[in-house]
Amino acid sequence: MPASFDTVPGAERAFLVGVAFRHGHSASRGPQAQLASQLAHENAEAGPRAAQAGDALEKQEASEAEEPLGELRELALSAGASIAGELMQRRDRPDAATLIGRGKLEELRGAVASSGAGLVVFDHELTPSQQRNLEDAAGARVIDRTQLILDIFARHARTREGQLQVELAQLEYLLPRLSGRGAGMSQLGGGIGTRGPGETQLETDRRRIYRRIRDLKQQLEGVRRARAQQRQRRETVPIATVALVGYTNAGKSTLFNALTRAGVEASSRMFATLDPTIRSLTLPSRRKILLSDTVGFIRQLPHQLVTAFRATLEEVERAVVIVEVSDVTSPNRAEQDAQVEQVLHELGAQSSPRVRVLNKTDLLPTGRRAELRNTADEMYVSARSGEGLGALVARLDAMVQVDPVKRARLRVPQANGKALAILEAHARILTREYDEGCVVLEVDAPESVLRELAGHNNGPAIKEAVIFL
Repeated sequence: MPASFDTVPGAERAFLVGVAFRHGHSASRGPQAQLASQLAHENAEAGPRAAQAGDALEKQEASEAEEPLGELRELALSAGASIAGELMQRRDRPDAATLIGRGKLEELRGAVASSGAGLVVFDHELTPSQQRNLEDAAGARVIDRTQLILDIFARHARTREGQLQVELAQLEYLLPRLSGRGAGMSQLGGGIGTRGPGETQLETDRRRIYRRIRDLKQQLEGVRRARAQQRQRRETVPIATVALVGYTNAGKSTLFNALTRAGVEASSRMFATLDPTIRSLTLPSRRKILLSDTVGFIRQLPHQLVTAFRATLEEVERAVVIVEVSDVTSPNRAEQDAQVEQVLHELGAQSSPRVRVLNKTDLLPTGRRAELRNTADEMYVSARSGEGLGALVARLDAMVQVDPVKRARLRVPQANGKALAILEAHARILTREYDEGCVVLEVDAPESVLRELAGHNNGPAIKEAVIFL
């Protein structure tokens, strides 16, 4: 347990509990831990070799335990809690009544009492009976990881759409837990994990909840239809959408701001970005694309949230290129990338063209940064310092196939200032010559620009054009 914890004056004091189960989960453990376990079981009397295997297993398990606790700590802080203490339990299998077992429950009771915590947060989903038993034993409200994430989403939702999505996810999570759930769902006392529909409404009339869920789904379907109409209007103009995705706190919003100057809130707290933001970005070819900033993914992202936020995540499904942002400094980057892949698979976007962007290179030692090299699949950037952003935009320009760029030789009358202005704004002019009252240009221009000039309302804006395919 860390020697000190984050304390915020006036914040609710939360005690964190991490749980790891060995039985049936060897596939999720690292190869070092699996090898150590195998050696220890094969030869319990192998002396130093068995001891080394046990030490390796213990170290690996300690490392694996710190990951969920560290993430749970960040989630609790994002929810506005003050960390009162932490406890880790490792078992072969979950205890049906309390998840963590009777002995650990006694330890938890004493730790909660001595720390003065009023809330216990488990990094594991709890059944209603487990939650009730834990609350009775610990003498404090108990919530699980899903409730904590739902609370953070409720705190950060700003738009009407986001609020509808969060309420739907909360209701679908709480509905099967109505009978016999514990004090953790009580609205009367307030606190983390209690934002949302309210206990009285949920307990008095289950049918009203079903009606509310249907109403929310209808409203969100209306949002989806409105988005589809907006998308159809956008698609009349050939403009591509590129989506930023990645693990929460990978630096997506900072990267989004650096590329578009959008001014979106960028915070080190998890899920600082909840409502989607779309801004235009001009590529080196003078084409414009729409860049979409999306909510961050996370380990064990509640299924209710993936379902409820499907309208928002449609931008990811329809993106012509996905920019997968990773924190290059994270020791758990491989596991985080795997979680992102899982969510993309749920969205049906696993086969979309993508580029992986390893962000936060400014936090690496100077020697390590000098060794970084971009590849066909990975690029290194620092959204904060701007390092590597030019190369990233050039890579996106090469990957986007919508409204492809053509090289053309155009002969434009000098008097046609509008056509020349269009070319200056939307094409790369390679050469320029003057001949008999005309400007002869060799340009790299999007197909839409060449069509616009050729189909000008008052006749062609160009006297002649040769397009080099």
